[in-house]
Amino acid sequence: MRFTITLSLIIFMMNACKTNQHEHHLGVIYAFCEVVNAGVKPLALSEPMTPSDIETILERAKDIANKHDCNLYRETELLENDLFPGARLDGKEILLIYQGNTLEVYKKIKADKTKLEERGEYSESARREISKRFGRLLGYSPKKINQLLSLNTDFRTLSNFGIRASNLFLYYKDLSQASNFYSNILGMEIVADYGMATILRLAKSSYLILVDEKYGMHNSSEAKTVAIALLTNQLAEWNAYLKTQNVQIKYGYHPKEGGAHDGFVIVDPEGYLLEFETFKQHPENEFFLPVLNQNPTITGSKHEKRLTPEGLGFHSTITWLYYKDLLSMQHFLQDVLGLEIVADQGWAKIYQVTPSGFLGLVDEMRGMHSYTKEKAVTVSFIIDDIESWYEYAKSNHIFPLRSGDMEIGPESKYKAFVGYDPEGYFLEFDKFYKHPDNSLLLEYLNLEF
Repeated sequence: MRFTITLSLIIFMMNACKTNQHEHHLGVIYAFCEVVNAGVKPLALSEPMTPSDIETILERAKDIANKHDCNLYRETELLENDLFPGARLDGKEILLIYQGNTLEVYKKIKADKTKLEERGEYSESARREISKRFGRLLGYSPKKINQLLSLNTDFRTLSNFGIRASNLFLYYKDLSQASNFYSNILGMEIVADYGMATILRLAKSSYLILVDEKYGMHNSSEAKTVAIALLTNQLAEWNAYLKTQNVQIKYGYHPKEGGAHDGFVIVDPEGYLLEFETFKQHPENEFFLPVLNQNPTITGSKHEKRLTPEGLGFHSTITWLYYKDLLSMQHFLQDVLGLEIVADQGWAKIYQVTPSGFLGLVDEMRGMHSYTKEKAVTVSFIIDDIESWYEYAKSNHIFPLRSGDMEIGPESKYKAFVGYDPEGYFLEFDKFYKHPDNSLLLEYLNLEF
């Protein structure tokens, strides 16, 4: 009798577990149907199930899908890819959850993969592209796709090597005058002075290097095809103060109700444009504002020559760059640098480099500058593992390099190398080392050697 009761209990528990498992699968399907119907994911995948389990839940699953205007498709051979390597079904099946023509798109990706394999052209790059297409169909962001690829393959982006800070080089005939303007009139703190170059801190992880043109890669006669947006919550105060400093104002301060941002533009001593800007609550800033709101206002250091009223400062920066082919540049920032878009203004796209440093891509037909071949600007990234990034960039030919070697700075203060983006902006990658001239900079970068 005791054996019979025990066996009955085991059978009951097994059936209960099976029922709970079926309810779990249905719950997953319900959740994904909601997500697909909301337009968040074009395609969703159920968990792998045995054919008998699918048969058991299929009618209820179809009812759930119908209520959400979704379709189901039984898949026995899931597309193999680098996002989920080794994800074979091994006799199990999954349900594809979709709307519209998504199933045809999925089948086209599978067919293209088969053709590449049959022609012997399913190379590493081709496999990567198939994986990216599948990731986009699943609704993954470029950043998420890149993360999965970097986990499962040799693929890397700049972000894998540790972006410590954003940086920008500008070039001047009179470096002393430029340094005085940025440090004393705008109140930015000088964190390193190399004589031929001055490094200033704009925001918590955003820097600016002013370079004597006699020692730089560019000269001041080249087109200044760049604008720096200095983001602040003190726009009216900055406007009032700068009017007392005899600075050249290119576009005045005219705040508007209901707009996405307000601002005004001044010109620095040698013609670079500086945009003082505040982003406001607006649909296009829905995901940008929470990022900006985390950044503290940096007011620089107080010294006897500084004219800036106490408390005025900036919390973030955007380096605006001007392009002919915006879509191509978006792919470059996402797939090579590994950056994520945080605001889309249509003809301008903003990507996050660091917590307080951003890159803005601007359609040259709409922006404050037009495209130019030569540009008196170098876009820079301070990174942690510069050696590995250099070797990866060089061996994979992901962008042209300016020279075949990394540069070691005087007295080993820094190490750097330079490449070019698709439309000719210089990209410099830097790492700073322990040296008396770098002590304050390294402190702000939270680096110890």
